[in-house]
Order: sequence, then C-alpha cells, then structure tokens
Amino acid sequence: MANKIIFNKRIKNFNRKIIIPGDKSLSIRWVLISSLSNGVSKAQNLLFSEDVLAAIQAVRKLGIRVIINNKICKVYGKGVNGYRYKKNLTINAKNSGTLGRLILGILIDTPVPIKMIGDKSLSKRDFKRVTDPLSGFGATFKLNRNYGLPLIIKGSNKLKPIKYYEKKGSAQCKSSVMFGGIKTNGRTIIKAKKSRNHTELFFEHLNLPIKIKKKKKFDLIEINKVKKINPINYKIPSDISSSAFFIALTVLSENSKLLIKNVNINPSRSGILTILKRMGVKISFSKRKTYKGEVVADIFIKSPKKLRSINCPSKLNSESIDEFLIIFLIAAKADGVSFFKHLEELNKKESPRLKWGSKILRMMGVKTIITKNSIKIFGNPKLKVNKKIEIKNYLKDHRVFMTSAIAALSFGGEWHIYDKDSIKTSFPSFLRVIKMLTK
Repeated sequence: MANKIIFNKRIKNFNRKIIIPGDKSLSIRWVLISSLSNGVSKAQNLLFSEDVLAAIQAVRKLGIRVIINNKICKVYGKGVNGYRYKKNLTINAKNSGTLGRLILGILIDTPVPIKMIGDKSLSKRDFKRVTDPLSGFGATFKLNRNYGLPLIIKGSNKLKPIKYYEKKGSAQCKSSVMFGGIKTNGRTIIKAKKSRNHTELFFEHLNLPIKIKKKKKFDLIEINKVKKINPINYKIPSDISSSAFFIALTVLSENSKLLIKNVNINPSRSGILTILKRMGVKISFSKRKTYKGEVVADIFIKSPKKLRSINCPSKLNSESIDEFLIIFLIAAKADGVSFFKHLEELNKKESPRLKWGSKILRMMGVKTIITKNSIKIFGNPKLKVNKKIEIKNYLKDHRVFMTSAIAALSFGGEWHIYDKDSIKTSFPSFLRVIKMLTK
C-alpha cells in the first residue's frame, strides 16, 4: 500500500543538530490575527502544513489576500471588520480544531449564514464547548447532532459582552471567546483554567485592550472591543510538539545527543520538558530569549543512563496535552510504574489518544492499566520488540503515526504504519528529519 511505511531496524546512536518547522499554534493564530490587522503582515518559517494552509484558505474565502513566495507569507489585512461575507460560504477547517474553534469567535458578526465543515476526525469533536459561550454574544448556531460539524453560524449586529468560565483548560475555547470579545462593545470577562497562552501573548504584544490577572489555578482575562490591529511581522519559532518526537528519540536511544534550534519553550506549553527532567533526563537551554512575548531557546538533550518512573502531577496536563503519547512511550522504558491521571481531554483529540497510547504499548508487550481518564504504565528498562506490529484505523491522527515511528526506531521490531499522509496535518517534513538522523 502506497500510504504505508515499514520500519524494521532500530536507529544507531547519533549526535546531530536539527531545525524543526514553525509552531503550528502560532502559525494559525498569526494567519487569523494578521487577517484582522490594518495592513500587510509578513511571516518567516510559517508552518506550511494542512492545518495552516486551511487557515490561509479560510481567510482567503473571507476576502483577505494572502501571498506565499520564497517561503515568506504575506497577509493583506483589511481591519477588524474587514471580512467580506458572501452568501453560501463554506469554510473547511479540515483536521484543525484550533482553526475551527478560533475562527468561529471572529465570525460572530457575520450577517449571512456560514457553513463550517471538517474532515472525519474533526467532525466527531465537540464544538458545543465554543458555540455555547459564543451564543452568549448573540450569534446563533446549528450543529450536527447538537455538538459537531458540519455547523452553521449566523452572527448578530447587536453583540453583547459576556462573562465566561472556561473549566476544561482548553486554550481553543478561551481563545475563541477572546476573538469574540475584540468584536463586541463593552467588557468581556473570562475566568479560565490554566492553558496555553499564545493568544494572550499576541494580544499583549499588539497592545490590544486586554488585562490579565494570574491566579494560582486560573487566569482572569478582560477584553474590550478593538478598533485597530497593527500588522505583525513574525519569524515563527520552531514547534515544541513536533520537537518532542525527536527529544523522545534521543531519550530512548543509547549514547545520543541532539540540539534543536530556536524552539518555542513557552512555559504554558512545555510541560514535557518538566516531566522528562523529573524522569531523569538532562535537558539544557542556550540562546534563550523572549520574542514577541514567547520564550525561545535552543534545546540540548542527551540520552540518560536510566529513566525514573513518574507519578505525573495533573497540574502539568494542560502544558503537555499534545505530547502524552510520546511521554507514555518514554514511560515504557522507565524503571518502575508511571501513573498519569485526569486525562479525559486526551480522548477528545483527533483520535481517542489515551486508548491509543495504551494500545500501542500493549502491542509492544508493555503492561498498562487504563481507566476513562488515567493510565498506569509498567516500565521495562530492557524493553525490546521482536515482532511485527501493525498500526492502522487510528482516524489518521498525525501524533499516533509519529509516536509509532519513534517506537519502531527506538525499540525495534517490524512496524507497518498506515496513513503516513497524516503527518501533513502538522509536520510534513517529519520523515525527512528521520531520514537525516538515520543516515
């Protein structure tokens, strides 16, 4: 099958320096915010994955000019109220929950109905978590089976501010309401459980009318209507979630070293680094700086002699939610039993990732005990795989594919991994980086 890849030998030790493509969360947010700015915004190192290209296509459909030339992307913004709302418009968010949920906040003033669709995986995900608060502004929604895609949004010209309590630790829900707030007269107030803060950092950098009070367990965010957004030129730092796969490959290989250049290590996003340090992995940073609000650094990783098991504090969950599949893989080689809890959000991703994490480990011969929101992993420091493993029917979840590839290279065996095109969602050059490391 053309869309399948076979791995049948472990990686040798390596000492390399790599550059990972741009951060997906920042890339999508940059496209959306630039489309609302007054003037031309320019980005270097924008991630040209399917999710980001879907964001570009969405703003183009709304009348925004976007030009990509020599790997530089220019967005010609027309202002906060500059979208052109045509009749019978359909926006395809494809596989991107970030795009699908955030852009709904921007569309709450559309005078005509707009249909949003997505791929099979995204259509199964919960959109009611954003349409409920956005309805408070005055927009109306029709959802498939009352929760998912396809959906239809109709905006209002009499938007009113809301008070919203975000309890799930979802940056997408919080950001969607923040986008709604910048289009609404009055003060929108959000009490949000701790989660990624990329949207807040963008708004602060652009001097938008936002106030943030950081409490121990949640943030209080106040937003007022925005009249004008200045263009933003941005050199997108590398993605920590994509970097995580090669961090894990280094950790699971023997006598290996890796330097990853210019990675976004935003503290609300880099929980995997905290977790790995607690498990005995030595990670160091150089060339650390703050760039447009984001903390960026080169990351140096050295494979450890021994991995400790971890009882992972759930306060780290939101900071590492996209990396748990790869963290589980590392726990499989740790000395002792690792425990991860309060992970119900993991099953609401592109695939039920908690179930898939357990399934992959069991195929490898690792004992796991799983509940609907937790997993115990019985680590084996001498773990090796000596059999054929097939990974398929996983809703084309890019992180399942990449985790399986790292498992194959780290533990051996003959792995047949289907749907390799799934990586186009977030990391199209993933296999090219692997090829470079395995030379």
